[in-house]
Amino acid sequence: MTEQASGQPRVRLFSRDGCHLCDEARAVIARVCADLGESFDEVDIDGDPVLREKFTDEVPVTFVDGSQHDFWRVDETRLRRALAR
Repeated sequence: MTEQASGQPRVRLFSRDGCHLCDEARAVIARVCADLGESFDEVDIDGDPVLREKFTDEVPVTFVDGSQHDFWRVDETRLRRALAR
């Protein structure tokens, strides 16, 4: 699995429990990362007051290589392109 120079996965999903859009985003991210040999991790925003304040109206939020990539929905084609760079 490919990781950034920092040792972190290239894709990070900010989510929360009970979020159906988060479930959909996770499925797309997992499929794309598996296909491309990439890794991803997930952070529950409700476990951190700062993240909850920052992202509460936008979850799920997807970051690629440390930069915000998508929120609410993950476009599979866009994610594949971003990871091909």
